[in-house]
Amino acid sequence: MPHYSKTAHTIYTHRYHIVWITKYRYKVLTYELKKRVREIIGQVSEEMGVKIVNGVVSSDHIHVFVEIPPHVCVSEYVKKTKGRSSRRIQEEYPEIRKRYWGCHLWARGYFSSTSGNVTDDMINDYINRHSDANEPQGVSNISLD
Repeated sequence: MPHYSKTAHTIYTHRYHIVWITKYRYKVLTYELKKRVREIIGQVSEEMGVKIVNGVVSSDHIHVFVEIPPHVCVSEYVKKTKGRSSRRIQEEYPEIRKRYWGCHLWARGYFSSTSGNVTDDMINDYINRHSDANEPQGVSNISLD
């Protein structure tokens, strides 16, 4: 059984695998930069109430496996994380600012995938077995076909 997180009115387990890359896929994240990027991601995550389950900083991309509360948008989390880390890295490391003269350390966009123990088939089976799903003429069924 998965571990559920709780807020005042919500119980959830929203886990996401998120990946983003450096602009032009340059391998600029050296040992010192990797440590600093990791610190910044941790700070942003803590501020937003996001729990980092796992992650790795590679030389040209980042993987994070995070649990994001329902009131936080995945896109907002990525925006803040990428934005703050890019700004701070370029402020603290002039050689990076010179290489990325357009003020963008990260490429546009990101990859995101959810994680969970419940598959689409399990959800569909549960909905189809629900007592209201068997009402005449599908009165309670919702389908966007």
